[in-house]
Amino acid sequence: MTVSKLFTPFTIRSVTFPNRIVLSPMCQYAAVEGEVQDWHLAHHSRFALSGVGGAIVEATGVTKEGRITPGCLGLWHGGQIEGLARITKLYRSHGIPVGIQLAHAGRKASSAAPWDGAGPLAASAPEAAWRTVGPSPIAHTSTWPTPHALSAEEIAEIVESFAAAARRAVEAGFDFVEVHGAHGYLLHSFLSPLANMRNDGYGGTAEKRMRFALEVAAAVRTAIPSTMPLFWRVSAVDHDPQGLGIGDTVQLSAALKQSGIDVIDASSGGINGPIARANIPQHPGHQVPFAAQIRREADIATMAVGLIVDGAQAEDVIAHGSADLVALGRELLADPAFAYRAAQALKLPSPEQVLPAQFAFYLTRREQVLSAFKRQ
Repeated sequence: MTVSKLFTPFTIRSVTFPNRIVLSPMCQYAAVEGEVQDWHLAHHSRFALSGVGGAIVEATGVTKEGRITPGCLGLWHGGQIEGLARITKLYRSHGIPVGIQLAHAGRKASSAAPWDGAGPLAASAPEAAWRTVGPSPIAHTSTWPTPHALSAEEIAEIVESFAAAARRAVEAGFDFVEVHGAHGYLLHSFLSPLANMRNDGYGGTAEKRMRFALEVAAAVRTAIPSTMPLFWRVSAVDHDPQGLGIGDTVQLSAALKQSGIDVIDASSGGINGPIARANIPQHPGHQVPFAAQIRREADIATMAVGLIVDGAQAEDVIAHGSADLVALGRELLADPAFAYRAAQALKLPSPEQVLPAQFAFYLTRREQVLSAFKRQ
């Protein structure tokens, strides 16, 4: 009998993922004033029936100004809970743990949607551009506005915004929370020496640049139940010799573990726009080594991301101990049945038996319907 590591359960605190395949958070740019729309429900319905072991809802602003675009989801007030609760109900009814990624876009906020160029909002945009913030008055690129440098008091307010959003996430029924500390957004910009030129308690040494992140981690950990897992997405390297290296992220991950983080979601890049992207080697599994090194050296569970494209590759990541979970975005968009096809490709004797119970029910019902058509 074939034994698959990819299709073994994984338990963190009180939450058990039925397999190691996780839907990566993917911005949909379809929200109105931060609130869930029918589009989000249609998007997530596909994956609630897909057989994945877990799912994460897209980057969700902890403040209105912390959104990436006007179309991004938010959790900065209680009126946004009801729509998100509809998404958590979808996943829970199919036996899939669901989390939410809490974010503040920092100096990359006030952006147009990708199909409108993904640049800074124009003054003529339907929703006017808003003030962006960062650790220092350094623009994301030469074409972006200079952000307001946050004061210590303003930093404290954002820490509380993360905690308040986490409490609302619990109320909405999420099983776990992920903090977005990557891709050039606010928390990452404080960590990276490419964006942080401060000389106070939040800048200078690596320890001081980590302070904001650790304060957010501690605040969110306190805001959610002790039984709830807490993930953190990192940009493991800046892909710039003057920026963060993997050693810096191992140090950060060890400190985050002490602050109550359970899983490091290891991505990379994003701090310097197209300059950094040009330095990222784009090939299947290109970020898996980051997850492996963090897992090994910081002694913390990790989730691998980045061009994981087939079942054998995903199995290899888990079987070789490079990560505890694999997160897929584009591949699941292209093939929502990825988990079932991966189980088939790995030649598991009964693929439906290694997937969430409701997915097995779906497969059985599908076969019944097909048989009925054949008889007609």
